[in-house]
Amino acid sequence: MIRPLLIRRLGLQPYRPVWDAMRHFTETRGEGTPSELWLLQHPPIFTLGLAGREEHLLSPGDISLLHIDRGGQVTYHGPGQLVAYMLFDLKEAGLGVRVLVQQMEESVIDLLADHGIEAKSRREAPGVYAGGAKIAALGLRVRRGCCYHGLSLNVDLDLEPFSRINPCGYPGLSVTSMRQLGCPAPLNRIQEELSAHLCARLGYTAQDAEDSLPL
Repeated sequence: MIRPLLIRRLGLQPYRPVWDAMRHFTETRGEGTPSELWLLQHPPIFTLGLAGREEHLLSPGDISLLHIDRGGQVTYHGPGQLVAYMLFDLKEAGLGVRVLVQQMEESVIDLLADHGIEAKSRREAPGVYAGGAKIAALGLRVRRGCCYHGLSLNVDLDLEPFSRINPCGYPGLSVTSMRQLGCPAPLNRIQEELSAHLCARLGYTAQDAEDSLPL
């Protein structure tokens, strides 16, 4: 059985309209609505999850903070970071949340291995780590048997804003990027490789969709 995964390549997008679109998509999708993967970047912003504590926002400066509905603590998004929003029907995918998170982590680990970067996950702290530092963060929200939000992978971005927070709620956690680890591959290439790894691990067939948010 072919399970299509519609891929939207959205470029640089402000956070709130994308968040609103994810929620609307999830609330209005029907049983036969294909799952989607949205690949994009955000202008600089800090986001704080449902159980997040503002004490982990140390010195935000001129970067705004948005309280959102994913799990997890505070993180940073900015240009040069690949964000992959996964709007999946969990029943269709045959996945529980824990297994989905594991496959998301493994997809990133596979991608990094393709570029000679050794990475691993940590059971006590979801995400992907390379060279002793965090390179990818994960956070999901499940509604009506479907998920949204997803993962962020640091490709080639200014890491300074991470020093203004306790990343993912961990004081002193080091953060890195693919470029910092010696991989200069452009983000557009990395997003195609990530979508391929996700499809392979989750059993989807990629299909191109319009490069715009769904109405």
